[in-house]
Amino acid sequence: DIEDITRMVELGCHHEMQHQELLVTDLLHAFSYNPLMPAYRDPQPMPTTNEVALTFTKYAGGMHEVGNDGKNFAYDCEQPRHKIYIEAFKLADRPVSTRDWIEFIEDGGYKNPTLWLMDGWATCQKEKWNAPLYWWQQDDEWWTFTLRGAQPINLDAPVVHVSFYEAEAFARWAEARLPTEAEWEVAAEQVPIKGNFLENNNFRTLPNGGLWGDVWEWTQSPFSPYPGFRPPEGAVGEYNGKFMINQFVLRGGSCATPLAQMRPTYRTFFYPHQRWQMLGLRLAKNS
Repeated sequence: DIEDITRMVELGCHHEMQHQELLVTDLLHAFSYNPLMPAYRDPQPMPTTNEVALTFTKYAGGMHEVGNDGKNFAYDCEQPRHKIYIEAFKLADRPVSTRDWIEFIEDGGYKNPTLWLMDGWATCQKEKWNAPLYWWQQDDEWWTFTLRGAQPINLDAPVVHVSFYEAEAFARWAEARLPTEAEWEVAAEQVPIKGNFLENNNFRTLPNGGLWGDVWEWTQSPFSPYPGFRPPEGAVGEYNGKFMINQFVLRGGSCATPLAQMRPTYRTFFYPHQRWQMLGLRLAKNS
């Protein structure tokens, strides 16, 4: 009937937006192998900013509701809405910056196995990681490849193109942790959805961003079904359910994400070793 057709068309439109985002980051990855380092957009200087101290906001513990109530469009993996107990916690007021990450590098973060999960350390050694993807040093200065070509690192922009393994190691080095996805959602429900998204046409992270946009933020939560989750019948039932293994949830959208995709309950997911997407992190602590 018409309602079923409408739901399928709506799902198709949102699915297309997901692939438009993937096309942007796939383009960056493909261009990164070109020795000419072509720019997808004309290079522009980064805005001049001042360092912002890393501060934390406290959130009360107790029973909370997370997940989508189904009143507006949402993917099946965002449902059903359900209650969950959360201990009091603190969430950083900004993402981890490239300045923070360089401190991690200079303190031997990529050389210290005690900071890493076992699989993460094995991957770090195998892949010879010593910095985020697309980074290199030139005349003692860090550079990165972006959709606007090769550019010097902006120290106050959110770090991007880091794996779950790297994010988890950094959090341990910083004497903090990654937030759970429930903690992130509780915080996000209190913040308007505005930030550096695809429509801003920046195609890179910008300094001093908020909770939304710039980078997808790793959480410590595995991508798994919510209590009571039941995939729809038919082909659309394979949309998310079959991917619910060995991946971790990220929240918040990025500079390549269409704004129309965003809501506090939105869950994306990647394998812990992946770095090519616009992936970053925000620190959390127990309160």
